[in-house]
Amino acid sequence: MTWAKTAIWWSVYPLGACGAPIWTDDTPGIHHRLPRLEAWLDHIIELGCNGLALGPIWASTTHGYDIEDHSRLDPRLGDDQDFDHLVASCHAKGIRVMLDGVFNHVSADHEWVRQVIRSGWEAPAARMLKADPADAQGLARFEGHDCLVELDHSHPEVAEYVVGIMNQWLDRGADGWRLDAAYRVPHAFWAEVLPRVRAAHPDVWVMAEILHGDYATIAEETGVDSITQYELWKAIWSSLKDDNPHELMWAIERNQATQGHETPWTFISNHDVTRIFSQVGPHLAHEALGILMTLSGTPALYYGDEWGWTGVKEDRAGGDDALRPELPDTPQPRTDEEAETQRLTQLAIHIRRTHPWLVDGSTTIVDYAHDRLVWRTVKDEDWIQAELVTGSTHCLTIIDRTGELLRI
Repeated sequence: MTWAKTAIWWSVYPLGACGAPIWTDDTPGIHHRLPRLEAWLDHIIELGCNGLALGPIWASTTHGYDIEDHSRLDPRLGDDQDFDHLVASCHAKGIRVMLDGVFNHVSADHEWVRQVIRSGWEAPAARMLKADPADAQGLARFEGHDCLVELDHSHPEVAEYVVGIMNQWLDRGADGWRLDAAYRVPHAFWAEVLPRVRAAHPDVWVMAEILHGDYATIAEETGVDSITQYELWKAIWSSLKDDNPHELMWAIERNQATQGHETPWTFISNHDVTRIFSQVGPHLAHEALGILMTLSGTPALYYGDEWGWTGVKEDRAGGDDALRPELPDTPQPRTDEEAETQRLTQLAIHIRRTHPWLVDGSTTIVDYAHDRLVWRTVKDEDWIQAELVTGSTHCLTIIDRTGELLRI
């Protein structure tokens, strides 16, 4: 699909961004919070982005990844009309919409789970759930989380269900899917499901959450278009923080090796990791975004990074909450520091917007020293070159054939 070649995503966690309660019960009924995002669509465009990547939006128990019903919007966010209006507003402004496909597990409060607990493994719903004899209730829990029960992807009924849900929301106007926890799902499952989805929606773009491994082989065996580039994410902030350009060089070469197999989803923050401004501080965070925009892949900006928001991931219940804050009512920087960070963000994204060929450009290392790294990304006659100097004189300089584009 050609539209994905020029996509630059603004990624947002809707429950947090729209001010929905996560861990406490909401008052009964439907709360029309999702429309709050419509006030931010012009902001997305002004940044230079043209895609809205939504975190989980379906009826769930708490944080959105404990799904109770894939077929309806979480009442804390609104109803079908709220979703339809947001998608229509996005498309009217040229913004594509991606949904977060939570198809590895469901909430322990899901009706299927309740059926199995109530009626045992003879219940019809038992075919949908993975068993674990070591569990007190015989249910496989996702990565030790009692509140999340894994689906059994070996059963045809699960594939049928996932195809139906993916097509249902694509029929409603979504343009793409992020496959949450795709690393936990057998490759053969996606190889069966995705062709059936593409048969109905040939232009759908599918990105898989993979933490590590052979990205190229995974893409070929699953049929996804893109994979989360966690190797590059780690190398960008770590090399800046530790003044170790060798780590970045290694990751750039690894990123390049996937070319022709998939288009990496590249990022410096997301809803699951400590924000870049907390990892490295303001100056190096600006460098991190500049680095991201010079390398191949489909880049994503996590909401709030354009203003320098901070947030540290903690290993506890609710440890992601600081990463997923509420948006203000209007997209206006509240301080001079936020305004300056937004300006630098726009400059960095402008490089990508005016050099769209970078999505599948070829990057090579031009020069390397213990405190310096130079790389060049080219396609046909076009090129961009970046030089990172670490140590006491930390600086990132980006040039093309016209001269200097950005110095941070």
